Amino acid sequence: MPVINCTNLSKEYDDVEALKNVNLEINEGEFFGLLGPNGAGKTTLLKILTCQLQPSMGNAEVFGLGVNENYSEVKKKISIVPEQESPPSFLTPREVLELVTSIRGIENNEIDHWIKFFELEEMEGRVCRNLSRGQRQKVMLAAAFISKTKLMFLDEPFINLDPLVQTKVRNWLKEYVKKGGTVFINTHLLENAERLCDKAAIIHQGKIQSLITLKDLRKQNLTLEKLFHEIVT
Repeated sequence: MPVINCTNLSKEYDDVEALKNVNLEINEGEFFGLLGPNGAGKTTLLKILTCQLQPSMGNAEVFGLGVNENYSEVKKKISIVPEQESPPSFLTPREVLELVTSIRGIENNEIDHWIKFFELEEMEGRVCRNLSRGQRQKVMLAAAFISKTKLMFLDEPFINLDPLVQTKVRNWLKEYVKKGGTVFINTHLLENAERLCDKAAIIHQGKIQSLITLKDLRKQNLTLEKLFHEIVT
């Protein structure tokens, strides 16, 4: 069952065409990676799918709901970790998680678990504006994970994390997908994409240049890195 569907999706900023006729279908239970160099259109596509931008042309649906017409319903069904780590600056990590569980109407009995998981115990007395970039990234990931949605959008989620935390996050995401969750991840860290993704698309200059399954890629004795460089260089 498709949870994301894009048809002839385009986005223009003044005279710049950031997305050009993107067609894409992502099914429930897939770990999907959108790969591309800086400025390729990755974040623009994610922002359209998460109701932060409107397309110039074409259609995008999440869980069968048009993202333009059903903003509030789509937002309830998804979690987002944006590229820029941006938890509320005046709240502590625990208060951020309390806010998320309150807004989403879910039990907050997992807050201690996620504080420990992301090693935020020593930061509990600090507001987020006084945390490092990596610590703020952990807060954003914890807020997404505690939300218990069935679709998660992650924009460069590993950039500010140390290797040990990256491993923990990768393992949790794999288990999340095994249990039926769907992940849409934007990244230019090809090693992580190769480890995690079932399916990936390479976007360059606003166009989907290649859509592949990782199993098929391995059968051809290709790596994502090799295919990526063939397409974008």
